[in-house]
Amino acid sequence: MNLLPEAVSSDTGLGQDVALGLAEHPKHLSSRFFYDAKGSQLFQQIMKLPEYYLTKLEFQILKQQRKEILYAFGTQEPFQLVDLGAGDAYKTKLLLQELVCQKTDFTFVPLDISPEQLKELLEDLSLRFPELPVTALAAEYFPGLQWLQQNHSERKLILFLGSNLGNFNQKDAQEFLCQIRKNLQPKDRFLLGIDLKKDPEKIRQAYDDAAGVTAAFNLNLLHRINKELQADFDVDQFQHFAEYDPVEGTMRSYLISKQAQEVTVGALNQTFSFEAWETIHTENSYKYSLRQLKEMALSCGLAIDDIFTDASHGFANVLLRPV
Repeated sequence: MNLLPEAVSSDTGLGQDVALGLAEHPKHLSSRFFYDAKGSQLFQQIMKLPEYYLTKLEFQILKQQRKEILYAFGTQEPFQLVDLGAGDAYKTKLLLQELVCQKTDFTFVPLDISPEQLKELLEDLSLRFPELPVTALAAEYFPGLQWLQQNHSERKLILFLGSNLGNFNQKDAQEFLCQIRKNLQPKDRFLLGIDLKKDPEKIRQAYDDAAGVTAAFNLNLLHRINKELQADFDVDQFQHFAEYDPVEGTMRSYLISKQAQEVTVGALNQTFSFEAWETIHTENSYKYSLRQLKEMALSCGLAIDDIFTDASHGFANVLLRPV
């Protein structure tokens, strides 16, 4: 197994995001800073909640239809299975298991920005699949894909699971798909997970669970700022709020100040004022119809090869090809 670390900056940009986001009106912070060690732990808990359907539905699709997905791609010739933002590869392991059982000639390429996460994954894979060829890349998505194109000529099946496309606004989502297209050769394929539009209340509950784990996940962002930037947020004086707009297909999450207060961020030598019930926007999550996805993909030179959905048609894994 090979670990090929790319240059990964240790500067997270958290200070810059706080300085800009809390000075603006309405205030905002980037959701990409949710995932410190505590945030990642809380998100693992979220994925196991009864309300959080996304992981369960996609897992169901991959477990029940993995043979059909791999058949649609075609595994007769050697290829690379590239997992963008691999993390612990929880769902991807379903495909790995099937491919290993079929004695398929392929290499697994987990791509993640965190070298530490990749090292943990490599250790796990060496126990589960000791004969599996793995090339791990610590890199941002597109530098990693460009490195693969330059260094490996094999056909590729690129995975972007978990409804991660929904974390981008619609302009950035389209740009992401167009960048993916630029990194695909004619025989390559792209398997994309998307959360489909559905009962608005079901969506809202997935981001505002009864046990309060998602609230703790959102509020942990303030704990992180306190710890890393020497701020003095009184986290108990903020609350989590989530709302879904079925017209735009947008799930929005906020932190709301319960009272008028001031917060000093020591590392920035700045103080920010909050009015009572003032919001900090922390995340949007976009839901799509299949029609929307088809139009967006086609505008980037991608066509739908096949669609795999769960029984409730709440989630889809869509196989896309370059045209």
